[in-house]
Amino acid sequence: MVGMIDAPDSTPGEVSEPGKDAVLLIDDEKALLAVYAAALGPHFSVATATSVQEAESLLRKRKFKVVVSDHLMPGGNGMSFLVRMREEYPEMQRVLVTAYMKPEMLLRSVNEAALFRYLLKPISLAELVSVVQDAIKLHDASER
Repeated sequence: MVGMIDAPDSTPGEVSEPGKDAVLLIDDEKALLAVYAAALGPHFSVATATSVQEAESLLRKRKFKVVVSDHLMPGGNGMSFLVRMREEYPEMQRVLVTAYMKPEMLLRSVNEAALFRYLLKPISLAELVSVVQDAIKLHDASER
């Protein structure tokens, strides 16, 4: 399911509020995706995807300042996706959400994906909003 949270009538893949910074959320758990999107919706224009493939489709249509991706998903893993996104969209800030962070995964996240942050589940919605706001600031500063 690819969707927009703020605009039920919008076409999938469109960012509904052009005045707001665009954020892409990826998680195969639809309930969690809806909770994250509801928390971020008042602050950002949020697009959602339930798979890496759907996220890649959205990225071909629209520029996002931040991508927040779950780690373990059917059909692709978030870390590998974020490593590719670093190469294809280096200015886009990357946040990984995971239930665990092994030391080797932490090292890979720093060296290969150049993550802005990683968040351990269960995540605080206030922390999610704060991290995305900080990531937007870094994105904007890097484009100046």
